Amino acid sequence: MTELHQAVAAGRYARAERLLRAERCDPNHKDPDWADWTPLHWAAARGHVSMLRLLLGRGARPCLRNAAGWTPAHCAAQAGRLAALRALHAVHAPMDAADPFGDTPRRLAEIYGHKECVSFLQTAEAECRNYRQAAAVSGMPLDQVDEDWELKKEELMRNPPCARHSCATSAQKKIQRKRRKL
Repeated sequence: MTELHQAVAAGRYARAERLLRAERCDPNHKDPDWADWTPLHWAAARGHVSMLRLLLGRGARPCLRNAAGWTPAHCAAQAGRLAALRALHAVHAPMDAADPFGDTPRRLAEIYGHKECVSFLQTAEAECRNYRQAAAVSGMPLDQVDEDWELKKEELMRNPPCARHSCATSAQKKIQRKRRKL
């Protein structure tokens, strides 16, 4: 975990600000030891809105995904951090991005019972789609794609971490052995 990751996760705003001002840390660094979380993922999950704004002001990209395919909006939604979701939406973060299982931030908020977040995300998803369409029409570039994640996703599709035949439960394996004996 980088110094910036540690400062953000602990909510140490002054420390994070010093590190960013000194340009000692990359606000978009994905920590491989922590499932590719960026400092923005930590700030969103912890609900540190001032930290989110600091990171975004220093070039943090809200479209970056962690190893599970979650954006910072997913992390905020799962934790029920409405203020963090509002801050991300204000900078046109992708509020409707789906992870590899099809779960959007709104779906995670539903799963975890965060009703206020669900209500907000219903509107935010539509606004996000409308903004993307308007940007496409006007030719305005958007930062909505995590290039590293797209490559990783392609690799996972080609070589899934767990093929169906090799991931049977112990009960399934017992049944398979019994069938072979018959």
